[in-house]
Amino acid sequence: MLNFLSLRRSVLVLAMTAALVACGGKPAEPAAAGAPDKANATADAAASTTLPQGWLRVAGTDVPTSSELAAVLPAIVTSDDGEQVTVKDTSRIVAGGDDVIAVIEALGMGAQVYAAPLRSATEAGRSAPKQFLFNRTTGVEGVLSLEGTLFLGNSLRRHTELAKKLRGAGEAAVVIDDLQSAPDKVRKVAAALGVAEAGTQLAAQVQAQLDEAAAIAAASKVHPRVIHLSATGAGGAPTVAGADSASGKLIGLAGGINIGTEAGVANYSALSNEGVVAAAPDVILVTENDLQLFGGEAGLWKAYPTLKQTPAGAANRVWVMPDVQLKAASVGSGSGALALAKALAALPSP
Repeated sequence: MLNFLSLRRSVLVLAMTAALVACGGKPAEPAAAGAPDKANATADAAASTTLPQGWLRVAGTDVPTSSELAAVLPAIVTSDDGEQVTVKDTSRIVAGGDDVIAVIEALGMGAQVYAAPLRSATEAGRSAPKQFLFNRTTGVEGVLSLEGTLFLGNSLRRHTELAKKLRGAGEAAVVIDDLQSAPDKVRKVAAALGVAEAGTQLAAQVQAQLDEAAAIAAASKVHPRVIHLSATGAGGAPTVAGADSASGKLIGLAGGINIGTEAGVANYSALSNEGVVAAAPDVILVTENDLQLFGGEAGLWKAYPTLKQTPAGAANRVWVMPDVQLKAASVGSGSGALALAKALAALPSP
């Protein structure tokens, strides 16, 4: 039996590796920073609450929050790129991603998000007065022209050099590494906003939820094969969540076998239709925002026609989760992990 399982794993890894698009296993970056397009971003974010028949919405309802906090500024923090930064004003935050925006929202400071990425999955991001693309080519002049009071980046890869230049121009810039754990990220964002104590409390609640989810997974005899599909990355092609993605880690913690992790895929990578069949997922996961980008149910099946040939497709087992509970390590990760762990554990044994 062990030899059979080892052979099956080897065949799967070979099939998926051969099927990966030559994108280095990483999501493609937009070619250049774009102009503000708040109307389109808001329209795209207006999700229908009705899912196709048989599909399941998996969402935690107990995301930790704080309110009526009194910020203590200036706050002196160490950015994840190693620089010490003094934050004096958080009234106009230029945020690098939904993971940090979700923490800002949870701290009751969502109205202070002044600029956010296009197609944000958070309410504060969609409501931000300024919206544009953040990528490796985003120039310091463009960010400075927003006249924010704090740049809060979410990626060492994308924002380290930008943050360095912003500091050189006199603007406070803190970078939060997107690859770290959700509780650590919560603490660091809160500290940069001058509410470190509240951040510590929120982080503890998130960690408790993650621990509870892990306990449910450990007690379960069911460990389904899960494929998380994203509508973005790989030059615009649909992608599969890999080993070092936030969703890949969360799926594993919740008791699922993440397809991308099993194949050794990094971050988000494109996968051929043959690779999807070889993966044989029991559950298809997609986020609310990505489902809209796919174009709904028809767009999802069109992106990967062979999904219907898999156990998950044959059973019409498609689960839809909030982006900030699956795709980003943030304050909602614990709640999302709990909801997913319970849903996975409730599936019948093969």
